[in-house]
Amino acid sequence: MFVNQADWLTLAWRLGLAMLVGGAIGWNRQRAGKPAGLRTHMLVAMGSCVVVLVPLAGEPPSVEALSRVIQGVIVGIGFLGGGEIRNSGEPVGRHRIKGLTSAAAIWVSSALGIAAACGLWRMITLAAVSAILVLAVAKKAEHRLFAPSEEQDEVP
Repeated sequence: MFVNQADWLTLAWRLGLAMLVGGAIGWNRQRAGKPAGLRTHMLVAMGSCVVVLVPLAGEPPSVEALSRVIQGVIVGIGFLGGGEIRNSGEPVGRHRIKGLTSAAAIWVSSALGIAAACGLWRMITLAAVSAILVLAVAKKAEHRLFAPSEEQDEVP
């Protein structure tokens, strides 16, 4: 898990993988016309990776510092996601909230960046594929399962 800061190949691989998985999620959000798209998700994943790589490359590496950094990243990304919810576009009704899925996607992109920094390749692969499936496939299923029926639209 820990890295030698002189090992350019490992650092480049981890940063590149973070940007790749963040980009995959961001591409999905970009195609859906969401404000936080490809570049945002790539930067969130890469930024999370960089911040987590700092204690991993320390001399000596500190598990306590790593834990604190990960906690800080998760809290900070929560604020970014909150901004995505609040600034989600057009005004909505009183009981309708927009931007939650995009905020969750930003949070997942950050988590994938953290996992990339830690070198957890299998976890990243499974989580990235799962996230893309949720964003692409589950949306279609959600519309089919929860679409209002014609009976509900009729006024008595």
